[in-house]
Amino acid sequence: MDSNLNQEPQGGTRKLPIAKQEDVEFSAEAADRDDLEALERAEEADARQEQQ
Repeated sequence: MDSNLNQEPQGGTRKLPIAKQEDVEFSAEAADRDDLEALERAEEADARQEQQ
């Protein structure tokens, strides 16, 4: 197996692909405050990653 797969190329940084897990169901009716906060943080993180 190639050991260089996770190393940055010379002279620059490597852009990683953006991936999302879309197979998780979210029920607003069953969500508590912590669930809603986690959802908001996840959406903000996704938006930051898509801007790069």
